[in-house]
Amino acid sequence: MFTLFFDANTYIKRYRDEGERCTRPAGNASYSKRIQKTVTQRRLKLNLDQVARHIYICDYHKQVIQCARSKQQQQRRRKDSEEDSGETDNDLPEVDLFQLQVGTLRRYKRHYKVSTRPGLNKAQLADTLMKHFKTIPVIEKEALSFFIYTVKTNANKLDQKNGLSNDTT
Repeated sequence: MFTLFFDANTYIKRYRDEGERCTRPAGNASYSKRIQKTVTQRRLKLNLDQVARHIYICDYHKQVIQCARSKQQQQRRRKDSEEDSGETDNDLPEVDLFQLQVGTLRRYKRHYKVSTRPGLNKAQLADTLMKHFKTIPVIEKEALSFFIYTVKTNANKLDQKNGLSNDTT
């Protein structure tokens, strides 16, 4: 906790952490609302003493707050760059079902027997099906194995169902 006191002719900022106080002289940095917001967001154990006659903090604790703020900005930049590149921490690709035709969405709905209210427009149908799509369990090892197999054999399971073979392509 920040504890700021006016001590004789010198401004002393005192930092309270488990009963110990900082006795460094206060610098020219003041404890503004912006700094208070950073302290709150980063859950720093710093607090302003309401009895103090000034709001100046020492250079050491100013540096602590600036480091916390720069870490917060780095995390925000990293998150923004992940959103721009389409990557996330859990590496789940985002599928935009709105790009599909309405007939394809209805076929998906019929195949998986997704219950919806009648008369949905394309956007509502895509949103509903997206919620369902995210719940479908995928065994990654099996999917990758099948993909590698089809690439190596130059075959496609869908071609085999339609009566086509490797000879006709």
